[in-house]
Amino acid sequence: MNAGISALFTDFYSLTMAQGYWKNKMSGRAVFEVFFRHQPSGGGFSVFAGLETLLQTLKNFSFSKEDLDYLSSLNYFEDAFLDYLIDFRFSGDLFAMDEGTIIFPQEPVIRVDSNLIEAQILEGLILNTINFQSLIATKTARVVLASNNGFVMEFGLRRAQGPDGALSASRAAFIGGASGTSNVLAGKMFTIPVLGTMAHSWVLSFPDEEEAFRAYAALYPDKTIFLIDTYDTLKSGIHNAIKAGRELAGKGKNFGVRLDSGDIHYLSVEVRRILNEAGFPNATITVSNDLDEYIVDTLTKAGAPINIWGVGTRMVTGGNEAAFSGVYKLAAKEEEGNLIPTMKFSDNPEKTTNPGIKQVWRIKDEKGLAVADIMALDDLENPDIPEKGKQHVFWHPQADYRHFYHTILNDASAEALLKKRISKGEIISETLFLPEIQQKVREGLECFDHSYKRILNPHIYKISVTERLRTLKLDLIKTFDYNVKKI
Repeated sequence: MNAGISALFTDFYSLTMAQGYWKNKMSGRAVFEVFFRHQPSGGGFSVFAGLETLLQTLKNFSFSKEDLDYLSSLNYFEDAFLDYLIDFRFSGDLFAMDEGTIIFPQEPVIRVDSNLIEAQILEGLILNTINFQSLIATKTARVVLASNNGFVMEFGLRRAQGPDGALSASRAAFIGGASGTSNVLAGKMFTIPVLGTMAHSWVLSFPDEEEAFRAYAALYPDKTIFLIDTYDTLKSGIHNAIKAGRELAGKGKNFGVRLDSGDIHYLSVEVRRILNEAGFPNATITVSNDLDEYIVDTLTKAGAPINIWGVGTRMVTGGNEAAFSGVYKLAAKEEEGNLIPTMKFSDNPEKTTNPGIKQVWRIKDEKGLAVADIMALDDLENPDIPEKGKQHVFWHPQADYRHFYHTILNDASAEALLKKRISKGEIISETLFLPEIQQKVREGLECFDHSYKRILNPHIYKISVTERLRTLKLDLIKTFDYNVKKI
């Protein structure tokens, strides 16, 4: 999707800092980590999406001659630095969780291990790709859960944030569990099933509603869904649909109807009753009209007889959640040949980062249910690996006094979530097809208790740090406090 994007797709400060690093010969190794700060929509989980898009983009991420000419025209950059950028390619390592992994705040989902200049330039691209797709995949997963894992159509193209936003949203929505998309180009590019019914303009273009329905049924006898609210849903729409539907039934075909306005609960109940009385218990009911997970959840719990959910605007834009809160922070830097842990200090405890190169371990019990995610130091010489058969103490990543004890039983599991995807600039991970990623989301959600997946007031899943990581963080805070006092 973004395979040919220019390396100018970054924030200006990334380039000005990159020149500063180059000028000061600061091209040593650096490790950045991507994590997010809070769950969107007050939910209990998020879905990691956009990884494959990112990997494919990085393959060709470079500066063209035209790009460098543009940078030169800004009068900010030295010619020698622009010459340095001629051969710019990502040559480092990139670790990431599997696309489709269920993720939680504070834990790194991507780790970039490269020289400082390369890693800095990648910031904008990484965050733009991962933040948007993770937001939409998460929103869609919530809608699908609210529908009791029903059939959800994504048709938000007309309300999405521009052409690329629409394509990214269709891809991410399918990962999150949508059954298909109205976006034909997305269907072609990502092999997503394309779906659709009819618009009110179809009905209005014919002399009357019944003729419009008959014409549509003649064209698409195997996939007929009548939009029945153009004039009056219960007085005319459903009855004209039944008339056209009888002709289809005579040919051994089924049909469906769609509601796009009014009291969806009341109308769906009445339409179901009328269809059943007319002898069409298998006729489907599709609903749309500015749906989101809260409305879908309410309708599902009320027992509304709905077969298919058409969700657009509030799913592909994130609804009330404008953006995913992913950030890109330096975790370690090279000094005199050694990697030194770094952390950001802040007056806001939430913005104080966890130092060092980290791995994330998902701890599951003997039944395969997730118990907690543990952030642990992941240096090559002495990785911090949770041992089975041993009681561990795990600490809250921000509140250093909160902790819990847990013994990882021998028939339980501890899975390392970050895996190497790029080695020395070359992609080494296997490409997954979207249905495989979508299935990973489904299976991942099944590993969590229903209380974490509630639409409203979900239980908070434990994200913790090991004793060793906590000690490192506290030592750095003490060092910082000491240096501040000296000033």
